[in-house]
Order: sequence, then C-alpha cells, then structure tokens
Amino acid sequence: RIPAGDLFSFIMYISQILMSMMMLAFIVMNITRAKASAARIIEVLETEPTITNPENAVTEIPDGTVVFEDVGFKISGADFDILTDINLRVPSGSTLAVLGGTGSGKTSLIQLIPRLFDVSSGRVLLAGRDVREYDLTALRDACSVVLQKNTLFSGTVRSNLQWGNPDATDEEMEDVLRLTEAFEFVMAKPGGLDAEVEQHGANFSGGQKQRLCIARALLKQPRILILDDSTSAIDMATERRIWKALMDYRPEMTKIIISQRIDSASRCDQILVLDHGHISGLGQHEDLLRDNEIYREFYATQKKAFGSESAEPLPEQTTGATLA
Repeated sequence: RIPAGDLFSFIMYISQILMSMMMLAFIVMNITRAKASAARIIEVLETEPTITNPENAVTEIPDGTVVFEDVGFKISGADFDILTDINLRVPSGSTLAVLGGTGSGKTSLIQLIPRLFDVSSGRVLLAGRDVREYDLTALRDACSVVLQKNTLFSGTVRSNLQWGNPDATDEEMEDVLRLTEAFEFVMAKPGGLDAEVEQHGANFSGGQKQRLCIARALLKQPRILILDDSTSAIDMATERRIWKALMDYRPEMTKIIISQRIDSASRCDQILVLDHGHISGLGQHEDLLRDNEIYREFYATQKKAFGSESAEPLPEQTTGATLA
C-alpha cells in the first residue's frame, strides 16, 4: 500500500511537471508567432513609399479648384483600369456629388486628390498646379476626407475633435457640432465636450459617430471637404439639415460628396455619374433625370423605396463642375 501522503505528493509533483511542460509548449508557440509577426513588421518598416515629396515642393494652395485632365488610374499589377479618360473641372467653392454603382471608381477618384494614390496617366490639378508638385503635408492639410467607416479614439469628445484642429476653441467646437446636428447629444452626456468616448466610439450610435467625424473634418478648415458616403447611417431628415447648413458654411470651400442618395445629390451644383470607371453623365438633377439612364435607375429605385418626396433646390447655385 502507498500512504496517502506519498500519493498526494506524487500527484502534486506530476501536476507541477505537466504545468511546466504546458508552459514550455506555450512559450515555443508564442516564439513561433512572434517570429512571423516580426518578419511582417520588418517588411513594412523597410518598405519604401512610392509617393514622396517632390524637389522644391509648393506649400501654398490658394484655392480649392480641382481639375482632372485625361486621368487614368489602375492599381499596380492589376489587369484593368479603375478609371479611364476622366476629364472634369470642379470650381473652388462649388459642390459636386459623385454617384455610381459598386466598383464604379468613386472612392478611387477622390483618393487621387490628396495623393493617396498617383494617377497612371493624365494629371490632377489643384489650384492650377499638378498635385504632384505640392508638399504632401500641405496637400493633405488642404483636404479633409470623411469615410463611411468612422474612427473615434478612446478619450473625450474634445480630444477627438482636436485631431482636426489642436488649437480649436470651445466655441469653434460647439459651432461645428451645431452644424452637424451633434451639439444636443454631446451636451446631453455628462461632461459635454469632456464626455468620455469609449474605444472605437462604442458608446455612440453609427449616425452619431458619423456626425462627430464630419465635425472634426470641418474644424480643420480645409480647402476641399470630401464626404465618402459618410452620412449613410444618418436619417434623411437630419442629413438634409446638415447638408443645408454645409451649403452656407465657408462658401469658398469646395465640397465633394460620394452618396447613393438622390436626395443629397440633387442639392449639389453638379452631379457626376460614374459607370465602370468612365464618366456616364455630368449635370444637374433635372438634366440627368432626362438624359442619363443610370441616374434614372437610381432615382426610380429610391422613389419606390422612400416615396416621391424630392429635395429642395439650393437657394443659390454657383458655377458647377464641368467636363474639362
């Protein structure tokens, strides 16, 4: 017979040995993962950027006029062009809506303005100069891009807005919050501007996050404001109020919106319709409704889904975008 004390000691020693072996296996597994991760990190750190500052880069951008001249674009290594023969002029201070189906090249088009990508052919001009002549920091400071997928950081509402302008005053923050219909829900939270923002903005709804991101972009006071389907989670009534306020906000600022909503697009000076990377149509709501089949399909689908309520016309329309 084995005494109970000896049996208990034996079991304890075996347990300790097994735990040590399991920890060793865990360490070996983590080392293997760490090596793979380190290799990927080193690969990223050693990657040379393909978009760089030119020599004698221009830092002053006097206005927000955007011109596309015979622009073609495709991803390196791809077998097809994303954009082809794009000729377009968007005067400073005007508003342009971009419509098109999935994969039509809408997002790629606007990414060429701040040089997130470079054109494959042709050129993009900003204030009369090729965007490749500008200092990258100055160019990207002149553009505010708000994406459909919003990014809020852990901290406070104030700290998130300060990413747009670190020197913004409380009054300036409150002004853009009112403009984007965000003032009431922010001030309803404990602390107001100092209200807590959880990781990824988990304590805000999708529409609230989109409005905060638009407010942050406006604080930057850019030459060009680009909204890439960034009101998709906002109800149509609120979106109308926001867009009406944007029309009067900084009239010298060029505004480009990517939207699937005819109601929003019809309020712009001009509407650009893209189809598989080509310009299918450019004009105002009534012109495209009469002449462009793709636009009519968008209109008919949304009229059936949301009813026949149409957008109110802009109080004053500036000279809109034209085919260059």
